Amino acid sequence: MSTTGAAADPLAALGSLPGVPESVESVRKAVDRVYGHRIMRRRSNEITAEAALRGARGSAALSGADWALEEVRRRTDFSGDDEARVMGASLRLTAEAGQLLSIWRQSPLRVLARLHLVAAAGKDDRVGRPRQEGEAVDEPLVELPLPSAAEVHGRLEGLSELIIAGGSAPALVTAAVVHGELVALRPFTSHNGLIARTAERVVLVGSGLDPKSVCAAEVGHAELGRAAYLAALEGYVSGTPEGMAAWIAHCGKAVELGARESTAVCEALQRGAA
Repeated sequence: MSTTGAAADPLAALGSLPGVPESVESVRKAVDRVYGHRIMRRRSNEITAEAALRGARGSAALSGADWALEEVRRRTDFSGDDEARVMGASLRLTAEAGQLLSIWRQSPLRVLARLHLVAAAGKDDRVGRPRQEGEAVDEPLVELPLPSAAEVHGRLEGLSELIIAGGSAPALVTAAVVHGELVALRPFTSHNGLIARTAERVVLVGSGLDPKSVCAAEVGHAELGRAAYLAALEGYVSGTPEGMAAWIAHCGKAVELGARESTAVCEALQRGAA
């Protein structure tokens, strides 16, 4: 999303695209339903922990490690192969996200750098900074055109300025743009998809829409499937009003499905089955 020459609050303008207000309202109702569940009043910490685990599993699935939930629970070593490392990175990012909420609004680029350090868990000099010209990107499941390093730096700065400035855009719109922009740019040499979905979660929690982090959009993105995810991303990258609206609606549906998942967990706990 280019902010050059844009209106003072371009994110708010996206909130009025056809279909977006309806998506925003539908998300709000879904979030209200899970927060209104009687179990949330007594056992919200358990719901938060379960949503974190399921969200990490969902995000990893979109990056090529589609494991059963019980396998994620069972495993303790996530260093054995590529899929295990992806899952480990996703779990680490989910755990780290809650520690970064207070920093995000003041320094989103610092948060993104930290997320890459956590995901990559290495000492390579490419870790924790945006990629430079000529550096390859390891993101095999995303085949969108790769912007130049110069474009990446400019658009990251623009995104950062929008976040710091704040505005009246609904949380869903801001979260969708942050997510879409990071996957479109792939600013780091690895783990961009995982980082983008974590940043989406940071926005949803930090905005107050989902303060207890129980509506894991990553669950919904995985449930909707990789093909639908990539098709919606193409709409975002197109920059057309229709494409942007479709991407925001896709992200909204993902949040709704995440909320539905946590509602099901609440009901299982209420029955004493979990």
